[in-house]
Amino acid sequence: MQLQFLGGAEEVGRSAILVNDSLLLDYGMLTGNPPQFPVGSVDPDAVVVSHGHLDHVGTVPALLSGDDWPAVHWTPPTYELALTLARDTLKLHGGTYDCPFTETHIRRMTQQSEPHAYGETFEAADHEVTFYNAGHIPGSAHVLVDDGETRLLYTADFHTDDQRLVAGTTDRPDADVVICESTYSDVEHDDRATVEERFVESVRTTIWEGGTVVVPAFAIGRTQEILMVLDAHDIDCYVDGMGTRVLKMLRNYPDYVRDAAALKRAKSNARIVSGRDGQRRRIARQNSVIVTTSGMLSGGPAMTYIPEIRQDPTNKICLTGYQVEGTPGRELVERGRCELNGGVVPVAARAEMYDFSAHADKHGLRAFLTDYEDAPVFVNHGDRCAAFADELRADGYDASAPAVGAVVDV
Repeated sequence: MQLQFLGGAEEVGRSAILVNDSLLLDYGMLTGNPPQFPVGSVDPDAVVVSHGHLDHVGTVPALLSGDDWPAVHWTPPTYELALTLARDTLKLHGGTYDCPFTETHIRRMTQQSEPHAYGETFEAADHEVTFYNAGHIPGSAHVLVDDGETRLLYTADFHTDDQRLVAGTTDRPDADVVICESTYSDVEHDDRATVEERFVESVRTTIWEGGTVVVPAFAIGRTQEILMVLDAHDIDCYVDGMGTRVLKMLRNYPDYVRDAAALKRAKSNARIVSGRDGQRRRIARQNSVIVTTSGMLSGGPAMTYIPEIRQDPTNKICLTGYQVEGTPGRELVERGRCELNGGVVPVAARAEMYDFSAHADKHGLRAFLTDYEDAPVFVNHGDRCAAFADELRADGYDASAPAVGAVVDV
């Protein structure tokens, strides 16, 4: 089996791996200014997508040009999420370098879509492929690829612990070779119940003090997780941004969430913001809790709420996910200021970070890999892939961290 790493190697973003020059695993983008896309020119016979996050699926529509379109395989929720992301990218950046596809390509993607359930083996580009629950977001999958000689397990993004939205992965299919993510290979997550307790106590305290809490959250996965946390602790809230569409969509896929009834209750508990007639500014002054995109303060309705609350130290901004270097969210955490509406301004509202990660930490990664001690491990999707590979080798694994563009025969 030959593997070519077109992106996501020694980096987080633009995940793309070509297997035997015919089967493409993921095809994402690395967001930034400008964004980056997988390297090289690729014309696969089929595409298999692990899950519906921009760094894994964001560039898939661009593959559907010309006359010979590849089939695109994914779970049903991943298909819906991919469409949501593609349409949002087109709306925000259509006609620019930031969006390398058109509405025509999105329409073709719907025509070429082939959804599959977990555990269902299917054929793609003369390979047998099976999806297993990865415990990351609804519909996320480990991808097992069998070319008749070698069984490759592509973990993609995964979590071994339960979240309120999805249960942690327990699937460990037999494999000869593993490509393993490493996002949090040097991090030990705090106990999730403890994180929830701290978050809820902080939110309640701010409300009691008469303040407003803005909770920036990623639209896919994190928004719904936070809504379920707030509902479980009887805290009323508003929800705004793309996460509202994803929340509505996930109600159609009860088999892909941990507790469909709890998700339904969370949806009922949250008041959806339309954004019309100055609604956001009024809500920001209401001593309320607002869950909204974007999770890194780089756009979305958060850009209306933060300016409204930033000058009052009674208010609070509760960040719920990793803040990439160079984003306004990172600037806020480190320097107490951030870029808002074209200028960098100080923020008096208190900013706090909470680790609601949907990735396995260093213990989760190691626990997962104990089932693959005899298999070569290729480390990808992380800021310290080479360091993690070194640590694995020190413990007896055959581990390495290929660079972008590397071609490996296994």
